[in-house]
Amino acid sequence: MDWHSVLVIVLIAVFAVLLIRFYGREHRSGSFDWPRFVARIGVFSAIAAVLYVVPVFSINLPFIPGFLALHFDEIPIFVAGFAYGPLSAFMVILVKTVIKLPFTSTLCVGELSDLIFSTVFVIPAAIIYKKHRNLKGVAIGFAVSTVLQVLVAMTMNVYLMLPFYMFVMGFSEESLLAMCQAANPNITDLGWPYAFFAVLPLNLIKDAIVIAATFLIYRSLHVFLRYQRN
Repeated sequence: MDWHSVLVIVLIAVFAVLLIRFYGREHRSGSFDWPRFVARIGVFSAIAAVLYVVPVFSINLPFIPGFLALHFDEIPIFVAGFAYGPLSAFMVILVKTVIKLPFTSTLCVGELSDLIFSTVFVIPAAIIYKKHRNLKGVAIGFAVSTVLQVLVAMTMNVYLMLPFYMFVMGFSEESLLAMCQAANPNITDLGWPYAFFAVLPLNLIKDAIVIAATFLIYRSLHVFLRYQRN
């Protein structure tokens, strides 16, 4: 494990501890079941980590550059968020990110971007569903989260992630553009053409699959998942 991964793991761990301590102070009544909360986070984080880390669950599309792939770790995160609230979902995101960091091949760039994208995708939907626990709340939550996630993914890739990736990994713009054009000739540069012809279709396909799977799984299991506000 390189020092980048160690540093990011430490920062995420510190942030998670501070978040839990803050939340604990807001629930001084003692009604919050911390052992059960930790157990739930452990179970859903393990499932999410398997879907995130194991290569067999990562799918590349022929018209998308090879360094972008579909992964479905957000399905258990959504289920946790709908069943137990946004804090549970966010903690699962943090834990599965920490588990993935030792296996990073991008000096943590990919993992940090996935953390941001998963947070933007799952947390708004979990917050909306927490307030409106019906099909309308599900539909609104999914719609809002999808729009936010796609917009954030496109904008961050153009202005932050790609430039940072080239800086950290040492790729030239020409070589990275050549990789993109080999998959999709419509990507004429690494600005908005890349966002519209690579980031947008990848995220729309992934989000549609995640939403459909989450709906089916949560609808089947929600009676067995005892809801607890957090």
